[in-house]
Amino acid sequence: MITSLGRLSRLDAREVWTHEAHDFTPWLHENIALLAEALGFDIEATGREVGVGDFAVDIVGRTTPGGRPVIVENQLAPTDHSHLGQVLTYASGLDAAIIVWVAPRFRDEHRQALDWLNAHTDEQVDFFGVELELLRIDDSVPAPHFKLVAQPNAWAKSTREAAAVEPSERGLRYQRFFEGVLADFKAMRPNLTSTNRVGTDSYLGFAGGRTGFSFVWAVAGGRPRIELYIDTGDQTSTKAHFDALQRRGAELEAAIGAPISWERLDNRRASRVATYYAGATDIPFDEDPGVRVWAVETMVRWTDVLRPAIKGL
Repeated sequence: MITSLGRLSRLDAREVWTHEAHDFTPWLHENIALLAEALGFDIEATGREVGVGDFAVDIVGRTTPGGRPVIVENQLAPTDHSHLGQVLTYASGLDAAIIVWVAPRFRDEHRQALDWLNAHTDEQVDFFGVELELLRIDDSVPAPHFKLVAQPNAWAKSTREAAAVEPSERGLRYQRFFEGVLADFKAMRPNLTSTNRVGTDSYLGFAGGRTGFSFVWAVAGGRPRIELYIDTGDQTSTKAHFDALQRRGAELEAAIGAPISWERLDNRRASRVATYYAGATDIPFDEDPGVRVWAVETMVRWTDVLRPAIKGL
C-alpha cells in the first residue's frame, strides 16, 4: 500500500521555453505527436514559420491519412486579440481545414470565439483551442499536458447541414469493426498512432512515420486488406519510393510472413503495398472473429517491418 504521495505543481511555460519562436515552436514541431494525441488524429508536420503575406504561421502540416491541411499557432502567454486575428489570417491565407491555437491559458472570450466559429462554419473547417500545462511531481522533470478547451461539435454540424442523412447500417458496421481493431492494436503498440476517432468509412488509417506514407485497414468488396498507402504529392517521388521498397520485396515478405501485393498503380499518383485476408470470404467481415485477430496481428507485423524500411528510404 502506498503511504506517501508526491505533490503536483504547475510551472510557467516560460520556465522551460524562454522564447516562443526560437524555443517553443521548434520543440512543438518536433513533438507534434503529443499535440496530435490530444486532438485525436495523426498530424504530419510539413513546415515551420511558413509565410503568409508579411506574417508567418508557426507550424503547418496535414492529417494522415486524409491530407487535410493543418495550421498550428502557438504562444507562451495567455491568448490575446492579436493572435486571434493571426489565426484567422493564416487560416484564410493557407486555406486550412484544421486550425489549432495553443496557449498556456485561454481567455473566456477567445474560447467563445472558437466555439462561435465552429458553430457557424461548415464541416470542412474545424477550430481547436488547446491549453498547454506543464506538470511536475515534487522535483521531477516537467511533463507537458495538452488540454482541449475548444473543439468542433461534429454532431451539431452534421445535424445542421445534413439532418436527413444518417449513417447506413453498413457504415455503422465498419465503424464498430474498426473501433475494435484500433483498440486492440493500440493495446499492442500504444505509441504508434494518435488516432482515436473512427468514422463510418470502409477504411481506417494512421501515419506511417514519414510524410506521404500511411498504414491502412480497408474492406473492399467484402475482402479485408492491410496496406501501406504511398502518396508524397508528387508522382515521380511516390513511384521511386514504391520501387525502392519493391526491390526488397522478398526480404520484406519473409519478415512479415505473408504474401505482399505490389500495386504500383501507374495511372495514379499514389501507390499501394497490400496484403489480403486469406480466410473465408463468405462470412461478413464483422461476423468472422478471425478477421479482427488477423487485422490486428498482421498490422503489428506490418508496422514492425515496414516503418524501419520507410525511414531508411
